[in-house]
Amino acid sequence: MSTSSEAVSPELTPAARLFSSDLNVVNVGLAMFDTDISAQGAQVTTLDWTPPGGGDAEAARALDLLERPELAARIDAANAEAVERIMSARPMLTGFARALDVVPGMTPTTILHSGPPLTWERMNGPMQGAVTGAIVFEGLAKDLDEAAEVAASGRITFKPCHEADAVGSMAGVTSASMYVHIVKNETHGNIAYTNLSEQMAKILRMGANDRSVIDRLVWMRDVFGPMLKEAVEFTGPIDLRLLLSQALHMGDECHNRNGAGTLLLFQALAPGLLRSSFTTEQKKEVFDFVASSDYFSGPTWMAMAKAALDAANGVENSTVLTAMARNGVEFGIRVAGLPGQWFTGPAQQVVGPMFAGYKPEDSGLDIGDSAITETYGFGGFAMSAAPAIVALVGGTVAEAVQYTRDMGEITTADNANVTIPALDFQGLPTGIDVRKVIDTGILPIINTAIAHKDAGIGMIGAGITHPPAEAFTKAVTALADALA
Repeated sequence: MSTSSEAVSPELTPAARLFSSDLNVVNVGLAMFDTDISAQGAQVTTLDWTPPGGGDAEAARALDLLERPELAARIDAANAEAVERIMSARPMLTGFARALDVVPGMTPTTILHSGPPLTWERMNGPMQGAVTGAIVFEGLAKDLDEAAEVAASGRITFKPCHEADAVGSMAGVTSASMYVHIVKNETHGNIAYTNLSEQMAKILRMGANDRSVIDRLVWMRDVFGPMLKEAVEFTGPIDLRLLLSQALHMGDECHNRNGAGTLLLFQALAPGLLRSSFTTEQKKEVFDFVASSDYFSGPTWMAMAKAALDAANGVENSTVLTAMARNGVEFGIRVAGLPGQWFTGPAQQVVGPMFAGYKPEDSGLDIGDSAITETYGFGGFAMSAAPAIVALVGGTVAEAVQYTRDMGEITTADNANVTIPALDFQGLPTGIDVRKVIDTGILPIINTAIAHKDAGIGMIGAGITHPPAEAFTKAVTALADALA
């Protein structure tokens, strides 16, 4: 489209008249045209547009069906119900216990992992490293070589955390003797679990598995976990949604920046820790351990989000996501209206700053259940609340603010219970709608840690990533087939 900015000879043909005048071009969607036309000195206005489903015919067909008026009305009503259940959820930290004692289906030879279902043979380096470390920790093998044999033998039951009402950071590996949070959704009655933070040293969840890692896990099992258990018996249930809201007001986004959240959680737990039956030396060990890293509260927010989102599972006709999770090989999503089903695509690269001595080619692919935070609406969705996060994951403050605004384009509501001061106390963008992702081409933003691609090394950076569009295409197609 163009307009002429000056008079030209009436004898010229329309085409000659067009190209002999100054051009004012409206460009739709193709950035390369913007660049080329601008280079010629013409004025260009570019509209940010992509075809629904990225041009995928099957996704476009499914979206067209789901947007037919009668069906769209049913979906909108279902999504309103699903999001109301998520936002009205009141997750409470009610205790800590061994996974074997509380997690559904847990056995002495069960190992939970992050992301969609995965077999030993398909696991990447960090996941296999975490699994073999857990097998040694549980006394099921004497060393890592024997643990690898045990893992491949069929004696271990591998199961996604999400299929046991749980979530896990990075590899997410949770075994029977590990202590877990118990988070009860007071509004709807469901319970979620997650293991404890190993803090930010060389750790199992990043694939490290040497003697120092195992010794730390033993101490967490024998001292840290039991002391936390006693602490909550003294303090009573802790309102996690309230603490999350306060942490965001204090500059956290509660996925990778947790300074305020850890202070608030520790403030709530400290009186109970001091009253526990453990020795003064053991209490000092626990206090020093919590003080060693801001990440202490990271898993807590994950369980909080899981407890809220699971309340929406099974809302008939809903196209709202209840989980995004990655296992280092595949990225999987789950949808409220199709409970129990996984829709997957390939795990993606995480792009961001690397620790000294490491290069992008050293990194493993995206891994972990921690994207449950973005599924709820914080983490990457709330980077505008925590502009300092860009020092860890890269980018600019302006980009951090824009991420939150962009996520509003693919969600259903603003959560008034958890707000962002920098955006005039706008609520978190909540309720990712599969239809909107396909229609706009905007993929959810996730900020996350980067683990080395090989077992035994651990975290080497942090950055930004997105889910694969393929997972959303599969989900919208399945929804169209189910709801038609």
